[in-house]
Amino acid sequence: MTEKKKDKVLHSLVAGLVAGGVEATITYPTEYVKTQLQLDGSSGTKRFKGPIDCAIKTVQEKGVFGLYKGLSALVIGTAAKAGVRFLTYDQLKTLLQDENGKVSGPRSMLAGLGAGMVEAITVVTPTETIKTKLIHDQTRAQPQYNGLVHGVTKIIANEGLGGIYRGLFPVMMRQGANQAVRFSTYSTLKQEFQKYSGPPGQPLPALVTFGIGAIAGTVTVYATMPLDVIKTKMQGLKAKELYRNSFHCGWKVLKEEGLFAFWKGATPRLSRLLFSGGIIFTVYEQVMTGLKKIDGTKI
Repeated sequence: MTEKKKDKVLHSLVAGLVAGGVEATITYPTEYVKTQLQLDGSSGTKRFKGPIDCAIKTVQEKGVFGLYKGLSALVIGTAAKAGVRFLTYDQLKTLLQDENGKVSGPRSMLAGLGAGMVEAITVVTPTETIKTKLIHDQTRAQPQYNGLVHGVTKIIANEGLGGIYRGLFPVMMRQGANQAVRFSTYSTLKQEFQKYSGPPGQPLPALVTFGIGAIAGTVTVYATMPLDVIKTKMQGLKAKELYRNSFHCGWKVLKEEGLFAFWKGATPRLSRLLFSGGIIFTVYEQVMTGLKKIDGTKI
């Protein structure tokens, strides 16, 4: 590998790690509420009327920091998965680009699909499972987990390593679909804006990058929400008792809760991805630009 390629790989990894950590910390309360809404009713009892009611009850019962339960697991996981995601996407995009260095929409979607699958296997499944169990544990009369390390230790002790890889299949499907839709939408819109933004290769203004990322996040939410609902239910504390597999889970949701249950939690997830798409792409682009300037490479 040449020095220039090594720099590009390192830049992608570092920028992705920073972008993921910043995005997760800012948007976590919406992820908490989304997860609670998706788990609500799994045991036959509904506690929340909607996202606002969920947020208010959580603050009343557990204080403001109750909305940040499981944050450490998601920050670590989001930083790592963003690093893996952007690194994998950039490498696949390089392989799929044409002789002019351009990547078509379908090829960008393929690169995003590959990036999503890789991040699902290496990072997302264990961190999302841990986060979901930590959040679900808060609904118990007497929570069993005292934090990230204690929670992970007990989960592995009770369920083995498979306990933190619960829901691997739906996570792979969701992450693959997420990144295929997100990257193809972002890449297509970015190329269109760059046609009118000045000289080729010129970085887009941060506000434009944020707007494009937000649009990509919105499209992603509604296209992949059913997979996210199944993923969350398969990672709940009682998933082993309630569902035989992901397909059985999907059938039970449809049968017992109705078609629109597949979009339960869409509002807080949209709130998160609307901003997370803007934040993560903006921070990523800015960090990449900064790293290239530090290294003295041509932008």
